[in-house]
Amino acid sequence: MASTATATEPLLLRQQQCDRWPANRGSRLAVMAATALVLLLLLTPASGHLRLGLFSPPPAEPPVNLTIVAGAAEKGAVCLDGTPPGYHLQRGSGDGSGSWIIHLQGGAWCGTLKDCYDRSMTDLGSSSFMKPVMFAGAGIFDGDQLQNPNFYNWNKVYARYCDGASFSGDGEGQSENGTTLQFRGLRIYEAIIDELMDKGLNNATQAILTGCSAGGLSTLLHCEDFSARFSQEVSVKCLADAGFFLDVKDISGKMSFWAVYDGVVSLQNVREVLPKDCLAYNEPTECFFPAELIKSIHTPTFILNSGYDSWQIQNVLVPDSSAPDESWSSCKDNIQNCNSTQIDILDGFKNTMVDALKVTGDKKDWGLFIDSCFTHCQTLSDVSWNSAVSPRLGNKTISEAVGDWHHGRRVKDIDCDYPCNPTCNSLLPI
Repeated sequence: MASTATATEPLLLRQQQCDRWPANRGSRLAVMAATALVLLLLLTPASGHLRLGLFSPPPAEPPVNLTIVAGAAEKGAVCLDGTPPGYHLQRGSGDGSGSWIIHLQGGAWCGTLKDCYDRSMTDLGSSSFMKPVMFAGAGIFDGDQLQNPNFYNWNKVYARYCDGASFSGDGEGQSENGTTLQFRGLRIYEAIIDELMDKGLNNATQAILTGCSAGGLSTLLHCEDFSARFSQEVSVKCLADAGFFLDVKDISGKMSFWAVYDGVVSLQNVREVLPKDCLAYNEPTECFFPAELIKSIHTPTFILNSGYDSWQIQNVLVPDSSAPDESWSSCKDNIQNCNSTQIDILDGFKNTMVDALKVTGDKKDWGLFIDSCFTHCQTLSDVSWNSAVSPRLGNKTISEAVGDWHHGRRVKDIDCDYPCNPTCNSLLPI
C-alpha cells in the first residue's frame, strides 16, 4: 500500500486508491478514461449539459499543497506513526469568500494492530507520504463555475485521513515489533478545525462538513460538534457521500462487517464521539453505524449514496471471507454480471438502506439522493457530480440536487431498483 501520489493527482483517484481494502480489486480507470473519451465525442449538443471545455484540455491549475497542522504534536494530534496531520486549503473568492466546504478524506479503517501498523507506512497513516493534490475535475471541489455552480468559489479544505478510525479514536497501541501506534483521530479532527477557525472559518456565513466513504461516516460522527461551533446565524450543514454503511450479514450468513467495526471501536477507543443517547441503549459498535448515528443528528444533512454501493457489495455483502464462488466474484466486480438470484439479494441490500433512512422522513431540512448505480463516492468526480453522463434522479444531477437542498428546496429522491435508471453507466467511479 505504498503511496503512489503525484503532484498532480486528482482527488477522485486519491479516493479510489484509499478505498481499496484490503487490496486493489482491478481498477478500471484506464478503461473508464478511454470509454469516456469515446462517449463524449459521440454525445450530441442536444444533451444541453456538456460544456465545450470537455473537448479541449482544461486550463492548467496548480496543485494544492499540504499544510501541516501547527503544534499538532503538543496536542497529541498525530497520525498513526506519530507524524503531524495535514490538510489542503484553497481560498475562496468573490461572493464565496465567506463560505466553506470541509471535506474529511475517506479510506476504510484498521481494527487490528497489524493492519494499523501496515497502514502507518502509507499516506493513510503518515503525513510523510502525503503529496499535493489537484482540485480541478473533483466535482464539488472543481473551480469551474459551469461544472460546479453552487460551490466553485468557496473556501475548500481537504482534510487528510491518517488515523484509521474515521477521525474518531483516542488511544494508542503497540505493534508486534514494538512500534507505538497513535490512535488520535478525534484530536486530529479537533486540531484541524481549530486551526481553520483561526484562518477564517470562525467568520463563515455558511459552512458544509462533508466526506466520502469512511469520510462520509466521519461527517456523521462529527456533524453535531461541527455545527455547535457556530452561532445560529451561520448556515451549517453536513453532506455524507457513500458513508451509509449497513449492519448486514454477508452472503455466508456471517456478521463479518460488524466484526470489522467492532475491531475499530475497541482498538481505537472511539466511544467519546458516539451519541450518548445511542450509548444508553446500545453497544458502542452499533452506535458506530450510520443507521443509529442519524437518529441523533439535528443539523440539516444530505445523504448521498448508491443503494447498490459498489464498495459495500464488494466488502460488506460479498467480502472475500465469505468464499464466494466464481459467479459471485464476477457479480461483485461488475453488477452487469449478476444473475437474477444475485440481483434479488442486492435488491434486499438496497431495501435495507431505504428502510434505515425512513427516520429522515420527518426531517424537513434533510436531503436524500439514493441512486441505483453501481458506484461509490460521487461528489469528487465531475463525471458523477455534474456532467452529460451523471446519474440523474428527477432529471437532476447530484450537483443540482445538492444545490437545491442547500438553498432550502426539498430533495428526497430514492431511485427504483437496478437496472431501472438509464443514466447509470460504466464511467462512474467504483
